[in-house]
Amino acid sequence: MILAGNARSLIANRGDLIRDMRAAGLEVAAAVPTADYLPEVEELGITIYPVTMGRTAINPMHDLKYLLVLRKLLRRVRPRVVFCYTVKPVVYGSLAAKLAGVPRIYSMITGLGHVFTTDNARNQRLQKIIGILYRSGLAANRKVFFQNPDDLQEFLDRGMLKDRTKAVRTYGSGVDMQRFARAPLSEGAITFLFIGRLLTEKGLAEFCEAARQVRSDYPEVRYIAVGPHDPDLPHACSAEDLEQWKAAGVVEFVGGVSDVRPWIKACSVFVLPSYREGTPRSVLEAMSMGRAIITSDAPGCRETVEEGSNGFLVVPRQSQPLADAMRRFLEEPELIARMGEASWQLVERHYDVRKVNHGILDAMELT
Repeated sequence: MILAGNARSLIANRGDLIRDMRAAGLEVAAAVPTADYLPEVEELGITIYPVTMGRTAINPMHDLKYLLVLRKLLRRVRPRVVFCYTVKPVVYGSLAAKLAGVPRIYSMITGLGHVFTTDNARNQRLQKIIGILYRSGLAANRKVFFQNPDDLQEFLDRGMLKDRTKAVRTYGSGVDMQRFARAPLSEGAITFLFIGRLLTEKGLAEFCEAARQVRSDYPEVRYIAVGPHDPDLPHACSAEDLEQWKAAGVVEFVGGVSDVRPWIKACSVFVLPSYREGTPRSVLEAMSMGRAIITSDAPGCRETVEEGSNGFLVVPRQSQPLADAMRRFLEEPELIARMGEASWQLVERHYDVRKVNHGILDAMELT
């Protein structure tokens, strides 16, 4: 039983793992929140149980209800193994599984979330509360998967994970190298591509400002942002900022798309100036398709770039270093193809989803 954070992530980030689990002869089901349910989740070919879960913030009554709903579901279905990911499924799903008598519980930490990317008084209080919740939930786990070493160290330093021997490091969720196959570079204008939800913590403002700076010297270059804008999400870019960026006409905003591959294929360099990630799937997809990378020297992001080999790492939350990295590619365009090839080789070594999934299933003793 997979306890999912949302339907979209179950499809995009756990779909390959589900397929490999089924190929290994396992019967798989998933509990998916109703708030953002997608009918496409049923195409995974597994049993889906819609459950009520508050999307954001800590609400004791809503969270208790989610825990009790999960406990009831798990007592009825009686899975041998539960696999949780994202904050609420990890915390309350782990506790519910323990209360329901599930013998083997596992969790994956896919990032620390917006509460840990902005340091203010409110978030500091929330960090303490979430730390206590994580400590309680993870105590019930047999193994805990971490997608980058920074998250693991932070969990240990904050006491959210007490037993280091439970920790298993993975190379993100991996990427399907056949689906995101290497593609030749297009011959048009050099294009910098951003893919992600339009959130401040993804570094969208820095991307737009860096594009504005570089545009004055290289007017022919294109800058494209692909991703949905959900104003209800914490740290969503304001509607006012978004309108100003669109009106400036420097960055082309595409909105959400069902398939990012055509956009990656058409780009020259992929850019994600995020403040923090687990391991950014969009970067792995671009690397698998043979694209050079500019990303932040920040947790989760820095592991995807070998500096000067497949791309450049830049200081997060600043536009000038990002603009300088963009200019480097424009001044030395031969780097685009060379670093794109290095990206593909790095994915082949570490991030191939088959290798990643084999490691996860092996750690869960399911192989």
